[in-house]
Amino acid sequence: MDQKNKELAKIFNRIADALEFQGANVFKIIAYRKAARVLDELSQDVEVLSKTNKLSDLPGIGKAIAGKINEYLTTGKMKKYEEVTKDIPGTLFDMLDIQNLGPKTLALAHKKLRVKNLNDLKKAIKNGRLAKLPQMGEKKVENIKQGLDLYERAHERLSIAVAQNVAREIIEYLKKNTEIKDISAAGSLRRWKETVGDIDILTTGKNGAEIIKIFTKFPMTERVLAAGETKSSIIVKGGIQVDLRIVKPKSYGAALQYFTGSKAHNIKLRNIAKSKGLKLSEYGVFKGKKMVAGKTEKEVYKILGLAYVPPELREDRGEVELALKNKIPKFIEMKDIKGDLHMHSTYSDSTATIRQLTDFAWRFNYEYILVTDHSQSAKYAHGLEPKRLYKQWKEIDKINKRSKKSRVLKGVEVDILKSGKLDYPDKILKRCDVVVAAIHQGFTKNVTERICAAMDNPYVDIIAHPTGRLISQREGYAINLHKVMEHAAQTGTWLELNAYPDRLDLNDVYLKIAKEMDIKISIGTDAHSIGALLWMKFGVAQARRGWLEAKNVVNTYSLKKLQTMRKINKNRIE
Repeated sequence: MDQKNKELAKIFNRIADALEFQGANVFKIIAYRKAARVLDELSQDVEVLSKTNKLSDLPGIGKAIAGKINEYLTTGKMKKYEEVTKDIPGTLFDMLDIQNLGPKTLALAHKKLRVKNLNDLKKAIKNGRLAKLPQMGEKKVENIKQGLDLYERAHERLSIAVAQNVAREIIEYLKKNTEIKDISAAGSLRRWKETVGDIDILTTGKNGAEIIKIFTKFPMTERVLAAGETKSSIIVKGGIQVDLRIVKPKSYGAALQYFTGSKAHNIKLRNIAKSKGLKLSEYGVFKGKKMVAGKTEKEVYKILGLAYVPPELREDRGEVELALKNKIPKFIEMKDIKGDLHMHSTYSDSTATIRQLTDFAWRFNYEYILVTDHSQSAKYAHGLEPKRLYKQWKEIDKINKRSKKSRVLKGVEVDILKSGKLDYPDKILKRCDVVVAAIHQGFTKNVTERICAAMDNPYVDIIAHPTGRLISQREGYAINLHKVMEHAAQTGTWLELNAYPDRLDLNDVYLKIAKEMDIKISIGTDAHSIGALLWMKFGVAQARRGWLEAKNVVNTYSLKKLQTMRKINKNRIE
């Protein structure tokens, strides 16, 4: 369905909602609802029908409605929509998507109980006031409550880490209990987006009904939403929706491509197919009625004249154009990583000792790790005053004497104070192997200037989690990131990609900009436990989404190269 069809359908439904909210003539409301339904189900492009003056030929679309459609397509606005919605708060419109809560009920709650948002509605339900409204009652309120629960679940997004874990468990369960051949996560999860709405899994198998039956019996299943021969949806513990789709082996590659790529990426591929006299769908690539590709993703891209596009890139940010020229770079992979450049020990606020961190890290065949405990002003994190910092370094020296292949580097995560100064004097910083600087206080006070001042220090190598965001909690500092990035490029300071799944900071968009500005990136897990060292994979996936190659990431350098690349070795001090 064309995007404009969808936009107009939503607008007409909103007009109907507004009219019903206001108690308008029922026939006007019905007319707008019908127009919305016609546009929502329309297989033709509404813009084409408008240009050929055929809108009024559609059932339910009279001259008045056609005029409003033309007005929107021409100006991007609709006077009627603005007129009927101007006095209704936007938060109320959002609530109309709640199942079992109609415009009349919402209007009554708004008028009598001053309900303006979700929190107000929850309070009205909890204190029993909603049930006391005319024509309401306990049963109707319970239905609204169920609709509210579904609405909130549908609007929640999962951390990539949570989604990956759930998908892995289900895939392993299906492999163990069914005769499936190919299976993979798809959708935004396979693209490693930082958050996902639900989990899509694609598989092949001979007995679809049996696979579906076993899928619905997954131990964490709370509710089965649908269970057919080839499709099924379940809600697992935590309110997470998982959709399983079974396809034929000959269509597996086409389906995987279709259900992985973003909408914009897939549209471009379909247009390319069309230009070559082909048709691309989830079932395969067809020339007329003959299927010419579809078993693997690579053959789908190849027959369209494209180099294979890694899943993380399929967002329509220029990857299709590069693939057409066969110029997709070799992006960073986990095997390229030679060390972790941000972690904490029990000297500050971690549950892992330095010995435990090293023993676990060496399993990854790292050449080095950097221990970066908090500096003295971070009292909440048991920050290290100089005496304890030196004690830590002595322990690191002992560990390094016993290690022949790998090295523990002495570092700190030094606070950039509200004053703009660093939490340690240069005489301490100059003795560190690598220095990481970060904002942990005064999130709204001259953050940009403070970070830039820190980058002017010749001993500061890395700026940690540059925006300070926590995906599930806050947007981040009041920062001019473009100015910070320009200063990083000027001073040769590395910017961190913090691999903690709730940070993933920098994000993919800014990573791509950093690459274009030739700013080097360091990836650090920011581990505060042994298991958190495994987060490196999220950092690498985010780096790939930001189009980073191994050469753009300092963790891929040998220890010798890493040391020679530091600012103090680049004649940046007198």
